[in-house]
Amino acid sequence: MHVPDGFINAPVSAVTGVVAAGAVAVSLRGARRELDEKTAPLAGLVAAFIFAVQMLNFPVAAGTSGHLLGGALAAILVGPYTGVLCVSVVLLMQGILFADGGLTALGVNITDMAITTTVVAYALFRGLVKVLPRTRRSITVASFVAALLSVPAAALVFTAIYALGGTTDVPITKVLTAMVGVHVLIGIGEAVITALTVGAVIAVRPDLVHGARGLTAPLKLRVGGELVDAPAAAPAAARTRSTKKVWGIGIVTALVLAGFVSFYASASPDGLEKVAHDKGIDAKTKPHATSDSPLADYSVKDIGDARLAGGLAGVIGVGVTVVVGSGVFWAVRRRRTEPAPERTPEAV
Repeated sequence: MHVPDGFINAPVSAVTGVVAAGAVAVSLRGARRELDEKTAPLAGLVAAFIFAVQMLNFPVAAGTSGHLLGGALAAILVGPYTGVLCVSVVLLMQGILFADGGLTALGVNITDMAITTTVVAYALFRGLVKVLPRTRRSITVASFVAALLSVPAAALVFTAIYALGGTTDVPITKVLTAMVGVHVLIGIGEAVITALTVGAVIAVRPDLVHGARGLTAPLKLRVGGELVDAPAAAPAAARTRSTKKVWGIGIVTALVLAGFVSFYASASPDGLEKVAHDKGIDAKTKPHATSDSPLADYSVKDIGDARLAGGLAGVIGVGVTVVVGSGVFWAVRRRRTEPAPERTPEAV
């Protein structure tokens, strides 16, 4: 659903840019409350993982493919504010390095793919968690439903933006029907990926899943016929090592997905590309500002082997995304932990 330059006119693109900038500013402040010594490193990993999985287009209908948007996954794993930042970092890297998503449309893409999916998914997720039994399975089920509905919600928002600033004269009802229809199917893939990922993390480290906080009660032991709190399972050092292990496994998985599995992804156009071509929305598409980038179209230029060129581009993308994302989240975390400057009394 990466919107290229030329789909939306300049005034509406500018407005969405302001909306996106405001949301990112709010998210930077909100992320200070979400990030701690465990989730700050995980947030950079989540951004890199989303980048990698977005390279894996899966077929959803004849001649159409889809890919993960990632807002639901990020919000549930690291929190809604940090989730917006995760997806925004991915979109920024894709637009600058890989010519994927227009630079003048960056505000549109952040509003649609980062803000909409994260807000809708997390609101649905929290609502479901409140009514479902407090179990790990409930977290996975809530993740599935939230991710499923977040994708057609993003399709609705794109349709609304197009209605306000589309550069082609296509009946909005046709755009709405086509966008929502195909993205309901894509949402199923999003839901499966999100539920499997959340379920895998919560099975081994539920304390690392933002949406599962408070899920499990403290372990109790029966002593002399009475239940008492069990001692801590591991010292702080062990927990730190365990977090590093999870991070290591996650980054290796992202590198394998982007560097190897991505070669087998569907080559069919994604939902927005297909609708744009069929309905004529792409009539005024403009060339990407970084179309001459050495990594444009997720392929390293001047490398003749397509598999090697694409795999190397994916590995570079994961590396850059995790470095930039980790830098952002480290800085946000540092702002949270910095002591406030002492105020000296004024002279009377």
